[in-house]
Amino acid sequence: MELQRNRLDQEKFCCSICLDLLKDPVTIPCGHSYCMKCIQNFWDGEDEKRIHSCPQCRQTFTLRPVLVKNTMLADLVEELKKTGLQAAPDDHCYAGPEDVACDFCTGRKLKALKSCLVCLASYCEKHLQPHYESATFVKHKLVEPSKKLQENICSHHDEVMKMFCRTDQQCICYLCSVDEHKGHDTVSAAAERTERQRELEVSRLNIQQRIQDREKDVKELQQEVEAINGSADKAVEDSEKIFTELIRLMEKRRSDVKQQVRSQQETEVSRVKDLQEKLKQEITELKRKDADLKKLSHTEDHNQFLHNYPSLSPLSQSTDSSSINIRPLRYFEDVTAAVSELRDKLQDVLREELTNISRTVNQQCICYLCSLDEHKGHDTVSAAAERSKRKREPKTRAGFLKYSRELTLDPNTANTYLLLSEGNRKATLMLERQSYSSHPDRFADWQVLSTESLTGRCYWEVEWTGTGLCVAVAYKNISRAGSPDECEFGLNDKSWALRCIKNAYTFWHNNVATLVSIPRSSRVGVYLDHSAGILSFYSVSETMTLLHRVQTTFTQPLYAGLWFSWYFGVTAELCKLK
Repeated sequence: MELQRNRLDQEKFCCSICLDLLKDPVTIPCGHSYCMKCIQNFWDGEDEKRIHSCPQCRQTFTLRPVLVKNTMLADLVEELKKTGLQAAPDDHCYAGPEDVACDFCTGRKLKALKSCLVCLASYCEKHLQPHYESATFVKHKLVEPSKKLQENICSHHDEVMKMFCRTDQQCICYLCSVDEHKGHDTVSAAAERTERQRELEVSRLNIQQRIQDREKDVKELQQEVEAINGSADKAVEDSEKIFTELIRLMEKRRSDVKQQVRSQQETEVSRVKDLQEKLKQEITELKRKDADLKKLSHTEDHNQFLHNYPSLSPLSQSTDSSSINIRPLRYFEDVTAAVSELRDKLQDVLREELTNISRTVNQQCICYLCSLDEHKGHDTVSAAAERSKRKREPKTRAGFLKYSRELTLDPNTANTYLLLSEGNRKATLMLERQSYSSHPDRFADWQVLSTESLTGRCYWEVEWTGTGLCVAVAYKNISRAGSPDECEFGLNDKSWALRCIKNAYTFWHNNVATLVSIPRSSRVGVYLDHSAGILSFYSVSETMTLLHRVQTTFTQPLYAGLWFSWYFGVTAELCKLK
């Protein structure tokens, strides 16, 4: 409290201009005191106006007052200095380069607390007090400190710009309105501000409405996230139950097969032993009756057993010794073969279906809001429609063969190092150029297109020898020469290619590669459903193994293509399909 009181005491002896302790204090006629130098400098600036005023109360003096040092104040200030207290404000109160400085501070200026739109000046807290205390400043407009006060002064007439010209869309002073802006649509700046304020409020309402709409969208998207998470959790839970049921079913089938084999083993052994006993008795009897039959040999020759498992035909009943058919010693090998066949079929089914499941999981299912936002203009359909497309694809090679196409290679597109044979169905990469005539459709790269265009649903197979080849489809207007990104199959948006190099498959489109982990084979089947946008590559052997599937939108007819790497002697043939 003592420190606060001392601070208040010392503020009584501070100059309201420099805000420091009075130096050579003088008292002017209105009663306020200043440093002699501060008030002299202040009045020097007013000499041009031929009127002098008090910086605090604004009382004016027609004649400039004569300044006489106030000795009593000077003595009091000296006594105050002896206490060691200083009136200088803290450093953070002084104006920096980015701050608005007080226009009335001398020396080091303080930060302005307010700016006056009438005085067109900025004031610190001390110099602002007359605006609060004197009735002279009641109508003055105080605003936040501004460095742009001088922009309110007309550069032509040196008057405050209180008018607004709607014709020229600029602020003007009163003299401008009767001079160069005469006849223009002019209003007061306050009236224009009111009009613009209404427009601003409408804009704010629109913005606030948009904010509400976006917040609603965010909320709905959050619900979408929760729905996705819930659906994923349920799918995982249901999948676990289904796979557990499948495992249990497989375990039960394994147990059933084991029990059937053991049961059949017991039956067969019992049957053979019974027959063996009968034969022994008959042999004993025959030995007694005829010694010549002593050397009779019996060869056990068993027929195939348990054929076409699990539909097992019943064993034939025992017959008398004169009609016994001895079976070959392969009773249960067919069971092993049948189980192996079942395993292979399950592996094929699981591989293909799990690939479909994986693609279904990875496929981007979009919500309605997304279709209106980042997917606006994209080719979007319902998930049910997409699933219907996928179900159109055949499941067996016999099903694919229904859509087989007999294709030939177009000599006019073949690179000059490709030798065509077998009725233009086979291509071989040669060391020497072939004698082809010049043609604008010929590829500069080692590749060739089919003669026939492909639309609708089509299937064909390619068989090759060696390595370094790709099976592709492309639009007719793919570039024939230029950089690889322009003309090579798979490196642009006009072609799709499955490459086989060094026993590894890679799918390419638009210069983006996707590794295919399934081991290679020497024959690949290609299925195209042009309208559905489906392109699938299969490894063809005894079974069909899906290598890669593309779901897209084809905008032009496609052509089958072959591309060769640098391995000379590699051949590829468009197969004749029965």
